[in-house]
Amino acid sequence: MKHTKRPDRIVLMILLAVACLGLAVPVAVLDARWLALPAVLLAVAGVLLAVHIRRLRRFVAANLGGRSFAGSKMQVSLAALPVAAALLDGDTIVWYNAHFREQVLGGEDAVQPLAASCLPGLELAVCARPHGQDLAANGYRFTAYASPVPGGAGGALVYLINDTFYKDTLDEYTASRPAYLNIMIDSYEELFTDMKDSEQAHELEAINRLLEEYFSATTGFLRKVSNSSYIAVIEERDLRPMIETRFDILDKVRALRPSGMLTLSIGVGHGGKTLAECQEMARQSLDIALGRGGDQAAVKTADGFEFFGGVSHGVEKRSHVRSRIIANALADQIRQSDSVIIMGHSMSDLDAVGSAIGVLRMCKMCDVPSVIAVKRGATLAGALIDTFIDAGEAHNFIEPRETLGLITPDTLLIVVDTYQKYLLESKEIYEKCKRVVVIDHHRMAVGHIDNPVLLYHEPYASSASELVCELLQFMPSAGNITPLEAQALLAGIMLDTRSFALHVGVRTFEAAAWLRSRGAKTAETKRLFNTSKQEYEARAAIVESAYIYKGCAIALSQELPPEMSVVLPMAANDLLTINGVDASVVAVAKGGGVNISARSMGALNVQLILEPLGGGDHLTMAGAQLKNCTLQEAEAHIRAQIDHYRQTQAAEKAAVGV
Repeated sequence: MKHTKRPDRIVLMILLAVACLGLAVPVAVLDARWLALPAVLLAVAGVLLAVHIRRLRRFVAANLGGRSFAGSKMQVSLAALPVAAALLDGDTIVWYNAHFREQVLGGEDAVQPLAASCLPGLELAVCARPHGQDLAANGYRFTAYASPVPGGAGGALVYLINDTFYKDTLDEYTASRPAYLNIMIDSYEELFTDMKDSEQAHELEAINRLLEEYFSATTGFLRKVSNSSYIAVIEERDLRPMIETRFDILDKVRALRPSGMLTLSIGVGHGGKTLAECQEMARQSLDIALGRGGDQAAVKTADGFEFFGGVSHGVEKRSHVRSRIIANALADQIRQSDSVIIMGHSMSDLDAVGSAIGVLRMCKMCDVPSVIAVKRGATLAGALIDTFIDAGEAHNFIEPRETLGLITPDTLLIVVDTYQKYLLESKEIYEKCKRVVVIDHHRMAVGHIDNPVLLYHEPYASSASELVCELLQFMPSAGNITPLEAQALLAGIMLDTRSFALHVGVRTFEAAAWLRSRGAKTAETKRLFNTSKQEYEARAAIVESAYIYKGCAIALSQELPPEMSVVLPMAANDLLTINGVDASVVAVAKGGGVNISARSMGALNVQLILEPLGGGDHLTMAGAQLKNCTLQEAEAHIRAQIDHYRQTQAAEKAAVGV
């Protein structure tokens, strides 16, 4: 019902109340007994005010709100707008129309309210942009637009488009977009081959039950496509909690076996335009998750990859079938080339140069011209290269810039001991060669080499030299390696395993035994690790300056001479011999930036610590280079990443009740 405003009644009641109060004073002076009459009149006025208080409030709000100017130009032009509108004077709303009252104020009038109380988050500068500002009030969702009032000092007119339905529909559409998951049991053949059928059934039933429970809370479905692999399609709304809990299904499956040998790898694709695109993204994600050693989830979106898990070691594959297949395929690729360039990573070490020397022998077996591109002035394997030069093999090593003029369309580039573009010895060689082969053992990371013609990537292996040893044993060509080449490969294995103390398996010792049978001398190989007195002193100074932070030894050093570069990883290795140290991180200033080397004994994944800093490598061995950074800033970054890693560890243990 529409109420008629009667301001005369309201004024009369106010005057009556004032008169009663004024009458009470002289009456009280003459005779207090006569106070009863003013009290009665005051009570009557109070009752009348209580009855008409709502009408009074509306009357005041109508006058102060500016809606009392019937027939004015502003009322004609704005009050009749089909959308909510309000006039602001600074932060105060001085006028609003009927739609604003109904949609924003809930049908109640307000006397010059603050804009922030009615429209939380309102920013006139944002509203003035072409796309306006998204606001929410009184259960509605608006797009707000604003325009300044001509001649007004700080005044603005705000229009509110009520698009609640469309925004809710968009949210529902986004939440219901499909996400595709590829799930694989890591190293299925190695784990289940020796089991009895009943044991296999028990293990698989436990995994199936966990996965079914995990996906039963979603609106999607899970399907088993083979004994070791599954696919799942879920909605975006179901994927978000999985990411927030860091895919705790990985921890639950790992807990099925105390040894941690039973693990899953998950590849997730979401945000694609079609389900087929999401499926392809999931396939790529699974490939990179497996390439990083498994036991983790890789999520790919249009913005890149995000990783969860990856806390256990890869399971060593015992079959040599893949090595034989790769060896034959590599021999075919070499024979189809008119020349071969072999290249490792920048600041090459004994493993990079040693494995390159092994590949060089493969090319010689196939009778194809080949060279190793290495920067003699920036290598940690100078002693090994000098040994070959003294043996008359200097023609096999060439500076990267000198190879650019030798590259033809039929030149094959073989990259060893790295899978990352930014770590290559020469990016120019990579960009100029049309065909690339990759042999690497490091965990895969974002920014890897795209579409190699042949990839031999085994993160379970101890070193690239170990992989090359296996390929050499299955090369279909006649010939054999020399004792000096065997010694180079053995040096590469010894470097990455810290003299067979870490990250070794049965196949590592098999490769070392094969090299020993081909003439490798362990005593001569050990001499390649010798350092000068100056290097030893610098290394000792770094170790002495270290301190322990949450189980990690952190050492900082000012810039060292270029010939002292080998000191960095050596100091990191030495720090691991201290009791109570799970990992070591050594940071050294270099050229306006900081070089970081990290090592661990396996209890802590240093790759996950350095990846957010733009580095990475392996679970027990990683590095990073920070540009335009001081030592103090690098130390703060390192400590922050250790804090984050420890928190993640604690959360994952809590998730499985450890």
